[in-house]
Amino acid sequence: MEKYNKILKNLTELVEKGFFTSRDLKKTVEESIKFKLESITNKLNLVSREEFEVQKKVIQKLQKELNKLKTKKKKKNG
Repeated sequence: MEKYNKILKNLTELVEKGFFTSRDLKKTVEESIKFKLESITNKLNLVSREEFEVQKKVIQKLQKELNKLKTKKKKKNG
C-alpha cells in the first residue's frame, strides 16, 4: 500500500507541474495496472487456454488407454 501511495504522490506532483498530459497519465496508469495483473497471474501459475486444451487431450487419451487395459485384464481374468 505504501508503494501505491508513493506512486500516486509522484504522479500527482508531475501532473501539478504540468509534465504529464492526460494521455501520458492514462498510459502510465494502464501500464501500472497491466504490470500488476501480470504479477498476480504469474503468482497463480495460470496456463493459457491452448496449454489447457493440450493437457485435456493428453488426459483423455490416457484415460482411454487405461480403460482398454482394464477391459483386457477383466477378459483375461474372467
